[in-house]
Amino acid sequence: MRRCLAALGLIALAGHAHAGAQKEEQLADSVRSALHASIADSAPPEPLFTRFEDRLDYLVWLGEMGNRLARKSPDFTFRQELLRSVWYESKRAGLEPSLVLGLMEVESGFRKHAISSVGARGYMQVMPFWSRQIGSGDPRELFDMRVNLRYGCTILRHYLDREGGDLFLALGRYNGSRGRSEYPDAVMGAARRWVFKPSPARTQSVDGATPPALPGSAATRRAG
Repeated sequence: MRRCLAALGLIALAGHAHAGAQKEEQLADSVRSALHASIADSAPPEPLFTRFEDRLDYLVWLGEMGNRLARKSPDFTFRQELLRSVWYESKRAGLEPSLVLGLMEVESGFRKHAISSVGARGYMQVMPFWSRQIGSGDPRELFDMRVNLRYGCTILRHYLDREGGDLFLALGRYNGSRGRSEYPDAVMGAARRWVFKPSPARTQSVDGATPPALPGSAATRRAG
């Protein structure tokens, strides 16, 4: 009875989660090994910058995104920890932080314990089978902030690679609705609300490469 009550309490705390119905698929051994290695990487989350200007842009980004996120959480320390993790994990996976933040907004509303109707968990609504395939095997790890973001970014990167860089199809695969427009449109619309525009004189990323612009909406993509 106590276990049942605890489970009901967790579901009540989680609230409604938008999606997260990635399809379980058979992975080639090489793919599974690569994804496992990516998940297991324990590099520190604090980025290193070679230029003062890039460091300044990062700090300004933290402040601006923190202000935007304040409506979701009044806890300054939590917001800073979440944003630092988002920055690190998105850059590590070759994704734009605005895209990851948009996906989190749509998927979970930035709720750590969000659970979808199909069992996807956490900020980026990761399906438990991923823990069995490439992680520890314990789906409870998906409620850890850093672990959830690392899984989510790694999985989205995997789907982008599978779709040849097509974000519309990759987002559909992430959601389990490949080929439909509702979810990609929702995520890319949300992502625009998290775009950060640094000073025009400082548009280089940490490694010196110009960061790609956020793709257009799914409708724009199809029309183009």
